[in-house]
This record gives sequence, structure tokens and C-alpha cells, in this order.
Amino acid sequence: MIRKERKKGPVWTHFIIVDKSNDPHPSVQCKYCSKNYQRAVPERMQAHLNKCSNAPSNVKLQSRKQTTIDEFSDRISEKDQNVNVRPSSRLQNSEEMNMQIEYNNKPETPSNIHHLGFCYQYGIGIEKNEIRAFQLYEEAVGKGHIISKYDLGRCYQHGIGIEKNEIKAFELYKEVAQKGHIISIYELGECYQYGIGTEVNKIKAFGFYKEAAEKGHITSIYKLGICYDNGIGTEMNEIKAFEFYKEAAKKGHITSMYALGKCYRYGRGTGKDKTKAFESYKEAAKKGHFISMYELGECYRYGSGTEKDETKAFGLYKETAKKEAAEAYEFDDITKIVECYNELGKCYQYGIGTEKSEVKAFEIYNEAAAEIYDPILLTKLGECYQYGIGTRKSEVKAFESYRKAAEFGSEFLHKVGECYQYGIGTEKNEIRAFELYKKAAEKGHVTSIYELGNCYQYGKGTEKNEIRSFELYKKAAEKGHVTSIYALGNCYQYGRGTGKNEIRAFKLYKDAADKSHEPYLLHKLGECYQYGMGTVKDETKAFESYKEAARYDHIDSLYQLGECYRHGILDMNIIKANELYCNHNV
Repeated sequence: MIRKERKKGPVWTHFIIVDKSNDPHPSVQCKYCSKNYQRAVPERMQAHLNKCSNAPSNVKLQSRKQTTIDEFSDRISEKDQNVNVRPSSRLQNSEEMNMQIEYNNKPETPSNIHHLGFCYQYGIGIEKNEIRAFQLYEEAVGKGHIISKYDLGRCYQHGIGIEKNEIKAFELYKEVAQKGHIISIYELGECYQYGIGTEVNKIKAFGFYKEAAEKGHITSIYKLGICYDNGIGTEMNEIKAFEFYKEAAKKGHITSMYALGKCYRYGRGTGKDKTKAFESYKEAAKKGHFISMYELGECYRYGSGTEKDETKAFGLYKETAKKEAAEAYEFDDITKIVECYNELGKCYQYGIGTEKSEVKAFEIYNEAAAEIYDPILLTKLGECYQYGIGTRKSEVKAFESYRKAAEFGSEFLHKVGECYQYGIGTEKNEIRAFELYKKAAEKGHVTSIYELGNCYQYGKGTEKNEIRSFELYKKAAEKGHVTSIYALGNCYQYGRGTGKNEIRAFKLYKDAADKSHEPYLLHKLGECYQYGMGTVKDETKAFESYKEAARYDHIDSLYQLGECYRHGILDMNIIKANELYCNHNV
């Protein structure tokens, strides 16, 4: 992954740079509230603006998924959509445009002026010059060219060759839409949905998408699917959403192919069909949809809708994780990019579909965390430093990575709490650990609820309180946290914070062991069967449980298995018993 110097985009204008160093990711603060980021990342900054209640509506991010492919396709097909409005709708390639410009010598017709502006805007056959492009669009508009008025609106909306003015953009789209220009009708929908140059009005947004869709605008058909899927300006209706995605996908809309795949995968608006989901992702991936490449990789990894093929999965993760892919999406798709880097790192770390290389795994986590600065990737990086995975062990660096991840929210405080509890990369401080677990637990973080219960049980960083400990274990267990289910069983077995109940304890131990074949859970189950704790004594089941746990080199289980062989429980075999004792230093 090659790091490139990036220009500061418009999002930076809404933040104050606190740290004046030359760091490309300085400390920044939102101009509209007190939110501070120790390390500026445009995607995170924009995400904050989208949620900031004090930020003006015109700074909210307009969703532009797949604009470079899907909306461009709409422009190319405009002649088919409205032959009465667009005099020359097919966008020519650079050679054709150069030939036309040379042939006309002086672009006097509105259409030629517009084409020349387009060449300047995108640097086709001529040096890119957005100011000149804007001037030419303006000149063509003066000669009555409708499409140029739309392009002028785009310039005002995105600050291309002119100072950004979303109100002016909205007015231009409105003028052109009234003349039947389909893309401008769609753009009006976008303006009303996101409050671009006007107040947010999702009902009006839905109406304009519907109008453009009825005229054959493919992206608007997709947008209708989005509206029905999420209840934007209309009632939520997954069946209708599915139908519109399907219609747009048939017309070649790439993001709709991806959306269709999700519908089939999760049974939204249609029956679950993993094979059709796989086919939809595959079709979109062929056309360059990066997130579909990742989803296709997931299908191959787990054999969903196709034969399991970890090598193909690895290749697709690698393709998706290219830096160009990460740059192709706005914030709402960064989650998938992060998942992809995470999966790619795992492939190298555990040798899934490729040769095992912890060094490469570390490099993936390290470079991705620096590029995207995501808490999940920072946590993975911290684990590499903590346990020496692919790099030299450094608990100080591990603590620093966990601390950075915790800046993103309470759900990432757990690892920092662990560091304080055990003195990992920082001075041991059980009171601070307790405070962090409590803060994360209050936000519903399940592992932190368990850790808080552990603190109360043993009096770590707080006064000992077994009743409170029991309550917290129960709360986490109800959320499916396996270790908490085991801990709750322990409470019932020994009467800690509740009345003693061995039958209830056994059921919880068995539930935990069924959910996760962790050796300590299997061993505990073996003990229950061996001594008849909460269940009927069954030495055969005890032997089987110890044997299963021993496969993971669980010391206590290896010893108990040796005892089973020594005393003839199921099978007397002194040689096997001695082998277990000697080979594992039991």
C-alpha cells in the first residue's frame, strides 16, 4: 500500500487545527462544537459533521456511492432518456472530442462550447482547468444550452472552478428540472434528501426520485429502492425495495447488483437465497464494485452460495484492500473496507488461503491503521504489539494503540482497562481499570460488563460485592457472553451472591461448553460428570470431556485423562497414563 500526499478537502474548513505541526494528521477541533480529534482523518471528520447537531445542514455529506460509475452511466444514456432536451448526449472519448474541436476550429455552437468545457473540467485532450470549464459552461448557458446549466449547478455544488454555493446549485437544478432534464430532477431529490441548498424534505426527495425513475433514470430507480428500504420519504417496504434494486440491476446499475445480493443474503424483501446472493455479488464485482469483491470473498471463505475456496477468498480480500478501493468510497462504506483489511490480516496471520506470515499480517494492520485510523484496526495493531505477532513485542506500543482506539468510543475502552488492571504498557492501576470497565459497561459493552462483575467479585479497584458481581454476570450471560455464563454457573455452584444451586450450575456450564469448545469449559463439564455435580454421575461422559479438552493441551484435563487410564475408567492403560504424565510434565 503506497501512501500518497493528499490535498486537504473541503471538510477541513469546518475544523480548527489545534496542533500546528507539519503532521498530515494534526489535532483538530470542530468549529461548531467542542469535539476534538487527536489525529485528523477526513472520513471521521466528515462523519462527525454528519451527526453534529450544531453544524449547518449544507456541510452534511451528500451520499455519492459509486458516482464515478453509476451516475456517469446515467449521463451517457441521457439521449435515450430524453431526446428532446439533449442535442448531443453521448459523451465522446478523448480522440473523438479532439477531432471535433479541431474540425470546428472555433467552438461557436452551444454544444461545442459545452464539450470544450467538459474537456477542461476532466483534462480530456487538454490540460485540466476547472475555472476555464466553469467559464465555458456559463458561456454555453448564455446561448441557451440546457445541459450546461446542469453542469454549472454541479460546479456550484462542489466548488468546481468557482466558490461553492449550494443554494445557487439548487436553483440551477430546479430551473433545468422544470424543462424535463432527468438528471436534474434526480439532483433535486438529492438536494431535498440531504439539505443541499434547501431545507431537508424527504417526502419531496422521494417524489423527485420517483419522477426521474418513471422517466427511466437508472440511479433514481436505485434510490427508490433505498427510500423503501430505509423509510425515506415513504413507508418502509422491503418487498418494493427489492423490486427496484432488481429493476436497476437489470439495467446495469452496479450498486443495485450489490444491494440485490444483500437482499438475497439476508432475505430482505425476498426469500433467502445464498446462491443468488453469490451471483449478484459476482456480477457487481466483475464490473469493479469493490465492496462486492469483499462480499464475494466472504462467500468463498465460508462456502456461502458456492464451494468453499479460501485461496479465492484471500485473492478477493487483497484486491479489495488496494488503496484505490478505500479511496473509492465515502464514510458509509469504510466499515466494509476495515472489515476487508481485518480479514486480509487474518489470512496472513493464520495462513488462510495463503502462506502463513505474521510479519505480513502486522504490516497490513499497521499500514491500514495509519491510513484509515479505525478503532478495530488500531486494536488489532495493539494485539500484535502486545503478543509480538509479526513484530517485536512492545507493551508500551500496545497500550498506545489501545488508547487511540478508545478515542472512538466507550466500546473500545475495555482493552485500555485491561492494560491498567494488569500493568500492560503502563503503571498498574486497578481503580482506573474499574472506572474504564464501568464506563464501557454503562454503554452496553458485554465484555466490560463481565470484567466489572469480576472486579466486584474479587474487590479489584472497588469494594468486594458478590451480589453485584452475580447481577453483572447474569446481565452479560443473557447477552450470550460465554465466560459470563461460566462465571454465573460458578456463582450457583458455590453460592456466591445467590443461593447455591448445583443443578442450575451444571446447566450453565453445559450451555457454555456447547457454545464454545474452550478447554476450560470442557474440563469443568468433565468434573460435573465425574463427581455428579448437578447431574447424574457419568464416568464415560467425564472421560470424553477430559479427552476433548486434552486435545488442546489443557494441563488439568491431561492429568485427569491420565488418571482415567490409570484407574481403568473405560480403559485401563498404564502406558498411556505415564505418557500423558511424562510428555506434558503433568
